[in-house]
Amino acid sequence: MGKKKLVHFQENLSFPHLFQPTYNDLHPGFSLRSKWHERFFGNAQPLTVELGCGKGEYTVGLASRYPERNFIGIDWKGARLWRGCKSVEEQDLKNVAFIRSQVGHIENIFAPGEVTEIWITFPDPQVKKERLRLTAPGFIDKYRNILAPGGTIHLKTDDPFFYAYTLDVVRENNHKLLWTTDDLYHAGGHEDLVSIQTFYETRWLEMGKKICYLKFQLSEI
Repeated sequence: MGKKKLVHFQENLSFPHLFQPTYNDLHPGFSLRSKWHERFFGNAQPLTVELGCGKGEYTVGLASRYPERNFIGIDWKGARLWRGCKSVEEQDLKNVAFIRSQVGHIENIFAPGEVTEIWITFPDPQVKKERLRLTAPGFIDKYRNILAPGGTIHLKTDDPFFYAYTLDVVRENNHKLLWTTDDLYHAGGHEDLVSIQTFYETRWLEMGKKICYLKFQLSEI
């Protein structure tokens, strides 16, 4: 492990807005589960969660744009989260937190109805392992258990396979598709969706790759 990465891991321990729960911390439930608004944010503003947030560009960008909302980014890579935490510190944002955890634990991190909105930004398409895709039915069931009624899920991806797969999941399970496009940057009229870009998104656009997007709500059981 490089010296710079070790320094970042050490600094991660000092960020008050970064949580790194152990397995035992998460089971049966994280200490802030059902209490994020009360104990961390100190308000009742709607909560948006970004899954696989990487360096946190989207979480931080949304938090800066929408101070009337709360945002939490989740990723397993501590070195990536360091950049997001530094950005929060540099911009003095009070409506952001990050959690170092695997997405599969979200039901232990959030209580039913605690989350208003979920963003999934450029996930690994997991071509060979459907169960690991972040829009697979197993993950959708987890999202259902934390989303408030009428909550929304957003997906941005550069991968046509993953986009098509997610569309199939939405349609086959009678979820409500709110809007979708296989070429976001040429769809027009969606400034909020194109003004915030991840590091890799910028690179893919420079390569001429199309960015796909869809927004949906879960069906009623």
